[in-house]
Amino acid sequence: MDSNALEHKELHFVVEENIPYMRGTLEPYGTVEYLPSDGITRDVAERADALLVRTRTRCDEALLHDTPVRLVATATIGTDHIDIPWCEANGIRVANAPGCNAPAVAQYVLTAVANLANRPVAEYRLGIVGVGHVGSIVEKWALSMGIDVMRCDPPRQRAEGGDGWFSLDEIAERCDIITFHTPLTRKGEDATFHLADDAFFEKCRRAPIIINAARGPVVDTQALIRAIREGRVYQAVIDTWEGEPEISRQLLDLTTIATPHIAGYSLHGKMRATRMVLDAVSETFGLPPIPFEGETATPVARRVNVPKLLWSYDQYADDAALRSDPAAFETLRDTYSFRAEP
Repeated sequence: MDSNALEHKELHFVVEENIPYMRGTLEPYGTVEYLPSDGITRDVAERADALLVRTRTRCDEALLHDTPVRLVATATIGTDHIDIPWCEANGIRVANAPGCNAPAVAQYVLTAVANLANRPVAEYRLGIVGVGHVGSIVEKWALSMGIDVMRCDPPRQRAEGGDGWFSLDEIAERCDIITFHTPLTRKGEDATFHLADDAFFEKCRRAPIIINAARGPVVDTQALIRAIREGRVYQAVIDTWEGEPEISRQLLDLTTIATPHIAGYSLHGKMRATRMVLDAVSETFGLPPIPFEGETATPVARRVNVPKLLWSYDQYADDAALRSDPAAFETLRDTYSFRAEP
């Protein structure tokens, strides 16, 4: 062990055990505990300098008050499981992995389009609600397939101006497929909680395919159930669910494709997330760059097509696994075999 590693040996890292590729990376720099998400408790936090988590660990005052924790890093894009204002006010750095799984989610969305299309995909109009890391790749790949795209992203529209932006009402009225890629926010003019509600579905003129691979509560479950039963929504593709892991069996029965929150579960997406978490550890504690086994860089595809998507991902296998045992939602996530990106 080199002198730099010895200098940092007093650090104590708590790592959610299902973050891929983490084992063996931090041991040269301190003590490491690998725990299930529900094992990261107040008692554990009281001896930790850093918590490296996923979405199932709620990181807030109840967990972190009067602890030595200096870093909470989540190997996910989303941060709604972290009370960021409280952490920042109490000197705890928060880091996430923006964009890490964006190509994988785009793969999921456009594979669903390819699977469900009953005419050439170029004859569809796709509405993208939220055009950030994920939505931008969905847009690029959809255009490469010849699909007409309409974009809705009020914060970007206000910041950037220009043409090519559409309201949520216009998306509802004019699109054959609508996919959501927003964060989950509950307050403010751009709140996304139940963004797709009864009022939204009542405006859907073309009985669209609805895809939710963002956050479950972006879509109102009961409103979607009513819309499907009344014919205002033709088909639903659901990867993220309200109340996970206890999902609505009514909605499950009505969906065309249903999966256990694995849209972003690609091999390289997980590598990118782990890389970002380790970089946050290095920056926070003054450590050298931390390598990990199997790390590799892969460029994001510039174009995709229907055969490439269907070859890269057997979406119906994931659908069948969830339908066969909905109660195994978390187990299916934790034991998922990461797929290759197209």
